[in-house]
Amino acid sequence: MKSTNISRRRFLQGMTGATALATAGVSASPWIGISGGTEIETGAKPRQIKPGAAQKVFPRWRGFNLTHFFTKWSDGKPFEDEFRWMQDWGFDFIRLPMSYETWVEEGDWYKIKESTLEKIDQIVEWAKKHGIHTSLNFHRGPGYCVNPPAEKLSLWKDEEALKAFHWHWAMFAKRYKGVPSKYVSFDLLNEPKRPDDNSMTREDYVRVMTSTTKLIRQIDPSRLVIVDGLSWGRDPVPELVDLGVGQSTRGYDPMPISHYQASWVNGDRWPEPVWPDSEGTTHKWDRKRLEGHYKPWIDLAKKGVGVHCGECGCYNKTPHEVFLKWFRDVLDILTENSIGYSLWNFTGSFGILDSKRADVEYEDFHGHTLDRGLLKLLQEY
Repeated sequence: MKSTNISRRRFLQGMTGATALATAGVSASPWIGISGGTEIETGAKPRQIKPGAAQKVFPRWRGFNLTHFFTKWSDGKPFEDEFRWMQDWGFDFIRLPMSYETWVEEGDWYKIKESTLEKIDQIVEWAKKHGIHTSLNFHRGPGYCVNPPAEKLSLWKDEEALKAFHWHWAMFAKRYKGVPSKYVSFDLLNEPKRPDDNSMTREDYVRVMTSTTKLIRQIDPSRLVIVDGLSWGRDPVPELVDLGVGQSTRGYDPMPISHYQASWVNGDRWPEPVWPDSEGTTHKWDRKRLEGHYKPWIDLAKKGVGVHCGECGCYNKTPHEVFLKWFRDVLDILTENSIGYSLWNFTGSFGILDSKRADVEYEDFHGHTLDRGLLKLLQEY
């Protein structure tokens, strides 16, 4: 189904007319978020969470990453059926990892292609129509991306890159001002690296995330802002608790399971994974170690911070049985603490559609291949 553009005015009228900010459950400063968990009306029917779960700020969003604007080479062609299928299956969240290169003219940070932004508007409208929250994420922002090629300037050290990063988020803040945070959140930057003394210190990261959040709130005080954990999403950032932002973790550890044979992380150096590795013969992870890995995030949630797992899943070379056993433990730990998740990805090598695994009996689904086993597991959680 081909994407259709919509006018900016009609988009905002449709979004703001449906629900007032108070209805969205947006709480007062200093925390700008969505409270109340699963009473938010969406297409999802999440598992009942026991009283006393650590995470109480966000709904336990469950969904997928859509990669139509992931890199400048991505297809840029969302279609409404994706949202209809998610709703039918009981999900209520998409994360949209985006490269700024998809909406700027080559070599000019400030020359915007409105046609790309209108496609993003269309995604938000479709998501709203089908009861799905959209989290807009800069996967590549001016000055930083976890993936090569590296940006020419550093977001952490160069004022010109920071100025451009601020400018782009200000553009989105103005564009979605008045659209309730029930429908749209801003996830500022994907997977900052592990801090060091040279390229990016903890202080650099906190400074950039703080200044960007404050800029967004000057334009749109009620916008829900989320920041990724440090060390590629692994480590929470307690320095940002008082800023009143949500924080996003990952569901990829141990990497020798989730990224077995993945060329971009030299995954061919790892032996074929097992789960659990109780004998310590391969990656040395089991359920107990996994629980310890997420404990800092659970402790963060207990401080009243909204926590969500913005990416999780497994590359298609890991044996499917091993993947599902490990992933059940990941989802179980997150769910026990009312932490939602977003699978990387919806369609593709980590996804439930067209993942091209060699050991799965796929179902034909509207011209796609559906991994029914993975879908059933996700629906359980």
